[in-house]
Amino acid sequence: MNLLRIDSSALGDASVSRALTTAIVDAQRRADPAVRIVERDLTSAPPDHLTPQLIEVVKLGKTEGLDDRQRAEVALIDTLVGELLAADVVVIGAPMYNFGIPSQLKAWIDRIAQAGRTFSYGPDGPVGLATGKRVIIASSRGGQYAGKPIEQALDHQEAYLRAVLGFLGMTDVTVVRAEGLSMGPDVKTAAVNAALAQIDTLFLREAA
Repeated sequence: MNLLRIDSSALGDASVSRALTTAIVDAQRRADPAVRIVERDLTSAPPDHLTPQLIEVVKLGKTEGLDDRQRAEVALIDTLVGELLAADVVVIGAPMYNFGIPSQLKAWIDRIAQAGRTFSYGPDGPVGLATGKRVIIASSRGGQYAGKPIEQALDHQEAYLRAVLGFLGMTDVTVVRAEGLSMGPDVKTAAVNAALAQIDTLFLREAA
């Protein structure tokens, strides 16, 4: 069993999403002590945002006449795509920033969304190639966005992740959510405790 852990919060030890990804990994390790874990912290080593120089290799697939920076980018893409494709379980720590995901997480997605490797286009449209994986999203949000339609309309975090992961072939997606974290200490404590209780049930079948 291979597990890929992705963290994207800029809050370090104060991050709720990081506390949840840690709890998820620990739960998987209890269920399968032999699990092999790859960790990628997108704030300590963030992929660069796209530039005219980088988009030639990231999205346009240029292979000839590359400069040193572009060759380094190709190597990074190979590493990130390899980590994803080798994983059986993908754990993504995804806090909501301004109704969306952190820019570092978006930059990672820009690297793993590679035509011919993680998706392709067939006669009936796009086909996801990164299949057969279980994805667990550790979602943290200051407000509440899982209730009323007007709140859900502001959710460009979980909704986006489900969409892009599904595009790449990852449809077995579980969201562990802690929201309302900025709505007072009691609400925060209750939200985190509920998320941790959910995590305790994630791997019961594997542990049985």
